[in-house]
Amino acid sequence: MLQQITGPVFEYLAENRLLIQLARKVGLPLGGTLFVGGQGAEETLDTVRQFNQDGRAATVDCLGEFVETEQDAVDIANECIKVIGQIKAYDLDAQVSLKLTSIGLRIDPDIAYQQLSRIAEVADQQNMRVTVNMEEAMMVESIVRVFERVHEHYPNVGIALQANVYRSRFDLEYLNATIRVVKGAYDGDDEIYIQPKKTVDETYLQLVKVNLLNGNYTQIATHDEQIIQQIIDFTQMKQIDPSRFEFQMLQGMRPKRQQELVRQGYRVVIYVPHGVDWYTYLMRRLAERPANIAFTVGAMLRR
Repeated sequence: MLQQITGPVFEYLAENRLLIQLARKVGLPLGGTLFVGGQGAEETLDTVRQFNQDGRAATVDCLGEFVETEQDAVDIANECIKVIGQIKAYDLDAQVSLKLTSIGLRIDPDIAYQQLSRIAEVADQQNMRVTVNMEEAMMVESIVRVFERVHEHYPNVGIALQANVYRSRFDLEYLNATIRVVKGAYDGDDEIYIQPKKTVDETYLQLVKVNLLNGNYTQIATHDEQIIQQIIDFTQMKQIDPSRFEFQMLQGMRPKRQQELVRQGYRVVIYVPHGVDWYTYLMRRLAERPANIAFTVGAMLRR
């Protein structure tokens, strides 16, 4: 009910071109740096460096909205490649991730394939992971198909799968790859999306366990304490070495827990949004779920 009210408001704010232009000029005010690495590479990598100092790694997410031409897609890919080069140059513990719509998927899947291949090749040369983010239901099939084509040549590329999507359990088995498991930020048709929270949580745990037991590296993206503890218990029971998985959390969310996990010997990777489209990213996270609003405000107050 609340999402029906707040969702459209934040979606409007996310796509308002005047506000977008203002945000790009002003930078990251009003606590924005809590949740976004930076607009420019130097600013973002300074954020990554701070995480590295206390043992946390990062995945720099190369943001790209309003991609309308092939050149727009090339520009986002070039920025991602630039970030990869600077991560290597500064010897940072980091990797990269991105949405395929940021590199042209809505224009032509072949454009996304070409740009992701460019990014994957450079990352492979630097022994670096690349993760393909998951998006709304209408894009899932195209994302999986492009990923599959690239992964055939570049096994350093992984993909995110959503626990609240029915097809994810089949995609996981079929793809046999590094998987980032997320609960899923999108919602929609009951034939596509799992609605009960309890079932989503159960599916999340199933996806993580199956991918680990299949011998694939697993990126466990969650802030849910019960799920974190259940996965720790499971991996200890099955004697799965911590080198085979990592915990991922959003920048600005549960920093104390992140540091606790590092002290316990687990790899923790912080999702660090990067680029001039930080404002749209932030507004859309608030639009996705009303809980994100309270979570964001709470995190800012605890700062």
